[in-house]
Parts: sequence; structure tokens; C-alpha cells
Amino acid sequence: MYEPTRTRHAACTHGPHRSREEELTIRLAGHLTALLTVTDELRALTPTTAGLDDAAHRLTLCVKHLRGNPPLRARPTAVPANPPARIAALHQRAHTLAGQALVVATQRGDTTGATLAAERMAAHAAALGITDRM
Repeated sequence: MYEPTRTRHAACTHGPHRSREEELTIRLAGHLTALLTVTDELRALTPTTAGLDDAAHRLTLCVKHLRGNPPLRARPTAVPANPPARIAALHQRAHTLAGQALVVATQRGDTTGATLAAERMAAHAAALGITDRM
């Protein structure tokens, strides 16, 4: 007859489970790191980068605070054939990432992260010509 397995399967031994707070911290750090990567791409393609330089610095500090070490930074890609379209796509991606970071920071109760994400979301919305009509 069949006897049920008394030991855990190898697939079920992921190690100790993380708390909800730890999971939210990891997710927020991931979203902010992705936003930093897109920001670095925009800095490479945009002639005036003063606001983007400050944003990159603040994102780096926020991720360092969350993870305990600074994020790894990728070298921006080569200049594409159609920079205006690429820049618009990057602003759209950054707007999306900032929105995701805002949601996670709010769930986590991280005022600093939420403020930074909201500011970045507004900056990328302005670059895309999105206005708040409410």
C-alpha cells in the first residue's frame, strides 16, 4: 500500500521564511535599483542631467539604506538610432517603476522611499506630458 512521505521534499526546503517586512524591503530595493538603472540610461542620453544626477544620487542612498550596501550599477548601453523614441520609452519605464516603488514603500510604511518614488513618478510624468486632471 501507499505510505505518505514523512520527510519534506527537496523542493520545499527553501530555508527560513522571511517576514512580510523583509519581503517588502527586498521588493522596494529591487524597484529602486531598476529605477536607478533607467535613470542612468536617461542620464547617458539626455543633454541636461542635473535633475537626473540628483535623482540617481538619492536613489543610490535609498537603496544603500535598504540593503546595507550600494547597488551595482550597469554601464549605460550605446546610443540608439532613434534617441527621442528611446528616451520616451525610458521615461515610460521609469514612471512605471516609480509607481511600483511607491506602492511597495507605502505598504512598508517607508515615508522617505514613498516621497522619493512619488517625486520620480511626477518628474517622469512631466517628461511624458502626463498631467494630473483630478
